[in-house]
Amino acid sequence: MQNQANDNNQRQIEVTADDLPLHCPMPTMLLWNSHPRVFLPIGDTGEALCPYCGTRYTLKGGAGAGHH
Repeated sequence: MQNQANDNNQRQIEVTADDLPLHCPMPTMLLWNSHPRVFLPIGDTGEALCPYCGTRYTLKGGAGAGHH
């Protein structure tokens, strides 16, 4: 039996400019406190990878979408 309490079901998450500044884990994750909060630079490339859990974030609209 797989212990779902230890899994973040979404390993690839699309975020919007409203989610910036981006940090992982996000409050909607199954274990939102599974590792220290880390802020991820996503604005320049449109993608970021969490160094703790490996979740890949992509910015809807691509790089620069969060800039006003």
